[in-house]
Amino acid sequence: MTSAHDLRHLAPEPRRATLEPMRTALSRTARIVAAVVGALVALALLPGASAAVVAPATFAAQHAPGPDRQVPAAAPVDHDPTRPTAVVVLGEQGAVVSDVLAPYEILAATGRFNVYAVAAHRRPVPLTGGLDLVPDVTFDELAARLDGAAPELVVVPALPDVGEPSTAVLTTWLRAQHDRGSLLLSVCNGAGVLASAGLLDGRPATAHWLRLATFESRYPQVAWVHGQRFVDDGDVVTTAGILSGVDGTLHVVERLAGPSVAADAAAAIRWRHYPADLPVTDRGGVGPVAILNAGYRWNPPSIGVALTDGVGEIELASVFDVHGGQSLAARTLAVSADGAAVRSRHGLTFLPRADLAGAAPQLDRLLVPGAGTVAQVPGGPTPEDVHDEQGFAYDAAVRDVARTADVATARWAAKVLELPTDGLELAGPAWPWGPTGTLVALFLPGAVAVAVAGVRGRRARTAR
Repeated sequence: MTSAHDLRHLAPEPRRATLEPMRTALSRTARIVAAVVGALVALALLPGASAAVVAPATFAAQHAPGPDRQVPAAAPVDHDPTRPTAVVVLGEQGAVVSDVLAPYEILAATGRFNVYAVAAHRRPVPLTGGLDLVPDVTFDELAARLDGAAPELVVVPALPDVGEPSTAVLTTWLRAQHDRGSLLLSVCNGAGVLASAGLLDGRPATAHWLRLATFESRYPQVAWVHGQRFVDDGDVVTTAGILSGVDGTLHVVERLAGPSVAADAAAAIRWRHYPADLPVTDRGGVGPVAILNAGYRWNPPSIGVALTDGVGEIELASVFDVHGGQSLAARTLAVSADGAAVRSRHGLTFLPRADLAGAAPQLDRLLVPGAGTVAQVPGGPTPEDVHDEQGFAYDAAVRDVARTADVATARWAAKVLELPTDGLELAGPAWPWGPTGTLVALFLPGAVAVAVAGVRGRRARTAR
């Protein structure tokens, strides 16, 4: 007869027998998971390292300040007290070039406004792509010019430091102008500036499709609108992505000066879509073309952009924003023949970052916006006219990117810009094959390491 003592010794044996296969299975699963994770790490190590180094540098270059230079004296401007005053504000750390220059030229082209670029201080402000703009007046100088009154219209572009302490001076000034009756027009992610100032609380508003989800999370008190190029809420008008600012500005001109003035302004800049109700991208994220160009285009071409007196503001913006900004396929450098400041068609002051003779040997291309002319520099690239065809300046710039980079990159740039591409013929390589090849090459060492580890693992198991 078996005793209880004997049973106690016998009971654990079946349990151990049952648990052993489970332990073996768990151990095998853990090894498989570890192997899969190791393989993924090996495959992603070099591509991830490249993206981690190259992409931040690519985006940081967008708003990098230029070298210290002497700021020229302010250009004399005849202020007409019988006209309304419109200003485009600039942040301490820069702004998106198209958000600033497109509304500025539209407003100036009407001949119905006193138009100024204004900032807290009169020092060069970096616009995306490396174009340095000297504000016309400071906030204090503007107040003196208007005898303490507020401007009728304030245009707010996208800034690189939305919601940061560095914008406090600007947001305080914006609240004051709004309280005193200014109509506010935000362009693209300038809506984030207004939201951070509390000026969109309880209001419908829109912004660039790439940032709308972020803004919805950060500023939930705003009724964010998808799928519209602009939202008019009375004393605040907000626009969607970048060139939606053209539609928003023309809409404001229509409100303040009449439809015929707006139509003439659209014709002056060759914007063929006024007063069409254009579609706008609703939602989306960063596309594969942008990831390839930002993270794996290791040696982008260096493009000199020649600044010449009398160049159109939109012509300048089209080159710096398409080539040096949204395409992520090149680096642009503002140059002038002698390194001196230039004044645009409507009187803005720009500072080049280099003189042409000194920079030319390091340039891959030299683009000349507008109708300006630049002499060939020995050892430098041949000057190329960007806008040799009639039409909207950005159309020509996007076509040039398609021809010299690839069509997919050009289409991505147009999408980010909210530039309609109907009727826009793009010819060139289909895809950014260079960055794609770099990415594939970076995967190869990891793939080889995984394959070698797999072979060794199989041999070890066979040996056992």
